[in-house]
Amino acid sequence: QVQVVESGGGLVQAGGSLRLSCAASGSISRITAMTWYRQAPGKERELVATNINGGTTDYAASVKGRFPISRDDAKNTAYLQMNSLKPEDTGVYYCKDRVRTSRGLLGDYWGQGTQVTVSS
Repeated sequence: QVQVVESGGGLVQAGGSLRLSCAASGSISRITAMTWYRQAPGKERELVATNINGGTTDYAASVKGRFPISRDDAKNTAYLQMNSLKPEDTGVYYCKDRVRTSRGLLGDYWGQGTQVTVSS
């Protein structure tokens, strides 16, 4: 089994910063992709940032240059540094890890989400 837990959300004023963490634990051989999504009230979940195998990264146009994604493979943890936050960044942020388990199986595992609220 694999568990994924996000942390670091909260309430911040526009222009401020937050750092989200996504820690995975369990029967993990390797995490191939670490991806952040968000869902604003009344909207569909959207991809925010992804890091594939510690190399390739991709970002939503709305966050590019503001939300660098990073990872620490020794800790099975992904980070999302959110800078210059805007009220439209408000939402629940979810982490999804694509995990190769110790048994060789490949699967996607989601966290429960962390709330980010940006006040104007």
